Amino acid sequence: MTQVLRPDHELVILDQELARLDARRGQLLLRRSYLVSLLAGAGPSVGPASGWGSGWVAPGGGGGARRPETSPPGVRHVLLTLGGVLLAIAAVAFTLVGWGQMGIAGRSVVLGAVTVLALSVPALLVRRGRGATAEAVAALALVLTVLDAYGLYATALSGTPPLGYVAGAAAVLAALWAGYGRVVGGLRVPLPAAVVAAQLPLPLGVSAAGAPVSATAWALFATAALDVAVVVWAKSAPVRGFAAAGAGVAGALALLTGCELSLTAGSPVAAAGPGVLLLAGAALGLFAALRLPGGAVGCAGVSGLAVIAAVGGVLRPGVPDSWAVPAYVLGAVALAAVTVLVPGVRGRLPRPAVRGLVGVAGGVGACSVVWALPLVALALGGGVRQLAGVWAGAPGGARAAAGADFPWSGLTAAPPVLLMVAGALGVAYGRTRGAATAGAPGADADATTGTAAGPATGADRVRAALLSGVVALVWAALLVLPLTLDLGFGAALVVPLVLTALALALVVLAGRIGAPPHGPVTVTALCCALAAGAGAALLSLATRPATVTVLATLTLLHAGTAVAMEYVRRPEAAPEAALAPLRVLVQAVLGCGAVVYAAGLAVAAGAAAGWSAEGVAVLVLVVPALVALLGARLRRHPVAAPVELAGAGAGALAVVLALGRAPVLALVLALCGVIAAGTAVRAERRAVAGYAATGLFVLASWVRLAASGVGAPEAYTLPVTVPALAVGLLRRRRDPEASSWTAYGPGLAATLVPSLVAVWGDPHWARPLLLGLAALAVTLAGARLRLQAPLVLGGAVLALVGLHELAPYVVQVVGALPRWLPPALAGLLLLAVGATYEHRLRDARRLRDGLNRLR
Repeated sequence: MTQVLRPDHELVILDQELARLDARRGQLLLRRSYLVSLLAGAGPSVGPASGWGSGWVAPGGGGGARRPETSPPGVRHVLLTLGGVLLAIAAVAFTLVGWGQMGIAGRSVVLGAVTVLALSVPALLVRRGRGATAEAVAALALVLTVLDAYGLYATALSGTPPLGYVAGAAAVLAALWAGYGRVVGGLRVPLPAAVVAAQLPLPLGVSAAGAPVSATAWALFATAALDVAVVVWAKSAPVRGFAAAGAGVAGALALLTGCELSLTAGSPVAAAGPGVLLLAGAALGLFAALRLPGGAVGCAGVSGLAVIAAVGGVLRPGVPDSWAVPAYVLGAVALAAVTVLVPGVRGRLPRPAVRGLVGVAGGVGACSVVWALPLVALALGGGVRQLAGVWAGAPGGARAAAGADFPWSGLTAAPPVLLMVAGALGVAYGRTRGAATAGAPGADADATTGTAAGPATGADRVRAALLSGVVALVWAALLVLPLTLDLGFGAALVVPLVLTALALALVVLAGRIGAPPHGPVTVTALCCALAAGAGAALLSLATRPATVTVLATLTLLHAGTAVAMEYVRRPEAAPEAALAPLRVLVQAVLGCGAVVYAAGLAVAAGAAAGWSAEGVAVLVLVVPALVALLGARLRRHPVAAPVELAGAGAGALAVVLALGRAPVLALVLALCGVIAAGTAVRAERRAVAGYAATGLFVLASWVRLAASGVGAPEAYTLPVTVPALAVGLLRRRRDPEASSWTAYGPGLAATLVPSLVAVWGDPHWARPLLLGLAALAVTLAGARLRLQAPLVLGGAVLALVGLHELAPYVVQVVGALPRWLPPALAGLLLLAVGATYEHRLRDARRLRDGLNRLR
């Protein structure tokens, strides 16, 4: 009969079994560690005498085994390294300090014996399996050979030139160490040391021979070539690492020297020698890129820089100084063209190498664009100088308008540089677009535009970025032409206007030129148009006709483009939902720009006609009026709101211009109120425009009254109270549940409170009488209609007015009474209130409840 365990008993048994399995696993892991250490030539991590299972305690027995903080191999390496360093220090001290206490024979015998002994011991240690000890002794032996070379120079060859002797000693030591490393196999120190020593013979030997700098550069190049050969064909990783570092240092020094010689050459013939050196370095870098895939990008990049420096260095002496940058840009363009367009080159180079060459060419192009940016910025912002003297007269030329103190001679070649870079980007765009059209299975989705439906891919974004760069660079090159050619003032105005028109045309047609996605191209063209337009507007401030003409042209261009974007036909492959947000944004920007330029045109036209600032303010109101009419046409179109906000800004400008004369300011505010009221007729603008119209009308009436010298507060408050009460009445009719404080409170307080304040400072009887009658009428109306706000406000004002009228008599009576009577009356009042306290509380509660029952 099978016994069924209880769940708690069975759980205890399972836990015990799992604990035993964990303990057994720990014992096996410890044994495995011991065996691995034994096979590696190190002592066991846990001594055999202690038992291969010792050190572990079963769970529940008080904890686990503690691992050692250091391993025996690590301790051994540290000890051997320290021993070798100490012996090397002792040898150096003996050579430098104790050398003079022995004769020539004794010195030679001691150093020779010690060196031979140090060189022979590692071979014995390697055969006995003591590799780490052999490495330490071998390192000491290498140091001793260096000391032998020094001793030989100090005793027998002290008359030899130091550089020549160091070069020869380095060559001998490199050969000796290389042969020693090959003979005594298993040592890792000699061969890398030989590689390090081999960096010195050629450069130092050439320098010692008094050769020119170019010969030293060639010696460095030869050293780098030997290092590259070692990197390519050597099998030892340390040797390859040291050789790669040596190749990098020697090659960099050689190329930098070649670049310096190329930059200082006075003729193309003189630059040919450094150019050959740079081309040789480029060939070496390409060879390394072909044979070393891991460093292909870096090696190819260095090769590309060398080619550009060589080509530009040969071209630079034959052109004017201002054309030095185009010479190097031409080298970069040529490099990119050969790499990408020549099938034989592109097919033989690995993809990383192509990427490195094209990347370097692009980097040089980007640097040249940055070099030309100051001139572009000056072409855009040079018109700011016209703000200091608006309509002071046309300057002598484009440079005079922008600033004659700029270093023009160094930037006259900016347009060719920008156009060359733009051409390179255009070629790249054409190749990527052609490749995408040929390789994509759905390339015929839209044969008209070359676009494919669906979300934008990485290639699409690259093509859009390339085309955007072409647009921006061509625009910048044409923009700076008037400055570089020093054209007249008329050309300096016409060029940015024409560029604005072309950029706006591209904004409209960006969806039809085959650059998916269209967003970057559209945004780039829009930014170019806005920048060129702003620059032309600033520059036009030199003369009246130019200002009016340019502002009118910009207004028409922006408005026409915004309208054209609404009716232009989009490509069928581009979904409407994807293009709509961008189109709305562009239309909004263009619409706001048209309003801004229209406001500026109104100001310029009024000023040109000789009007005062207040007269110009009235003319500026034409702009918000036209915008209000346009808003009625657009209604709920997404562009309507930003354009109307821009129109409101134009109205604010009119108000600012009219601040000098109060009557004109009142007229401007009233006209703004009319425009706002007309806008409030539309249901979607009623909430905002209605309040704005009311506020503007009130401000207009107040300004008009102040200009007429009216000081009575009722003249200012009644125009607010009457429409406010009318609005409150309409509110109560539509919403009977609305509170009287909401409907009538603001309107009543607007007149009653200021008048009450004026009454307390008015010595005459007319105002208190009229205010009292008005407060009485309001109180009676509140009581009749059972409205809380009129009842409370009217009653409070009536009581205060009555107190104001009785105040003189109260003062007279109090002055005639004995001094003891007021305290006595106050005491009697307190006694009476205290005796009827409960009754007065009930009266207060009834009054409160009665007021609460009112609306």
